[in-house]
Amino acid sequence: MLPSYTNHQNGHGVRQQNYQNLFKRGSESDILKFGNPGPVVDMLDHIEYTVSYDRRNRLPHWAGEHLTVDSLKKGSGVNRDNSDFREDTSLPDLFRAHLSDYKYSGYDRGHQAPAGDAVSTQEAMDETFLLSNMAPQVGVGFNREYWAYFEAFVRDLTQSFADVYVFTGPLFLPQSTEGTSVLGNTNIKLSGTNVTKAVVKASQASYTMTYKVIGGNGPNIPVPTHFFKVLLAVDNGKYTAGAFVLPNQAIDSSTLLSEFQVDISAVEKAAGLQFFTKLDRSAFADLCKAVKCVVN
Repeated sequence: MLPSYTNHQNGHGVRQQNYQNLFKRGSESDILKFGNPGPVVDMLDHIEYTVSYDRRNRLPHWAGEHLTVDSLKKGSGVNRDNSDFREDTSLPDLFRAHLSDYKYSGYDRGHQAPAGDAVSTQEAMDETFLLSNMAPQVGVGFNREYWAYFEAFVRDLTQSFADVYVFTGPLFLPQSTEGTSVLGNTNIKLSGTNVTKAVVKASQASYTMTYKVIGGNGPNIPVPTHFFKVLLAVDNGKYTAGAFVLPNQAIDSSTLLSEFQVDISAVEKAAGLQFFTKLDRSAFADLCKAVKCVVN
């Protein structure tokens, strides 16, 4: 197994941690004496969120947030209209998403950590407009409607829980010959613009991974087929959790959010991530049993 590097960007320069010593054979690593090819994971720390950045796809692996009633109090003069989308110059140009990649692409620059969650200062909001926090999202019916309503639902959880932890990111899910997107042992049935979840018996169907790629100067950024949010709400020492996977397409606003609920383990399998590993997840309460999982 080859080692990897992690870059930590916190506004005061990049700190690179070399894990080479963990994987040496004997006392020296002859294979890597001329350099470690990676992969590199950039951890980008901002005022209100952190991103784990995927250099290959030029997308976040995930964006993480900690929301409270106080963190969502709007600061004086904070205005979304004063924020502009911009490239993240802390990343090497070769692995950076560019403004030209989204121009005329037909997709929105979809926030993973929402601007509406970073209202404490103008600087905090401005940071959410970095392209390292973006992924291509269908605009009408998704990013501008259902997904935005979902983001508001998450913010509203702070009225019921003291602390809300949020992880958001893209997914690339295969399609079966039956027209379903497969997530772990859960198939998400697609029917026009309406999306309902149906757990079905595994079939002999074959599977194909298909997605578009956008770019201003050749293909640069893949368009996710789905997006996830994994939520952990904490109050009085009790943990309530929910995981949701939404297709990157227009969704009827009357669709219940609970239709998209999946097991956290299903997101982990699809994304290659692990959530809340320092906690006993068997003790988690079900978010959609604690609150009504609807958006409006």
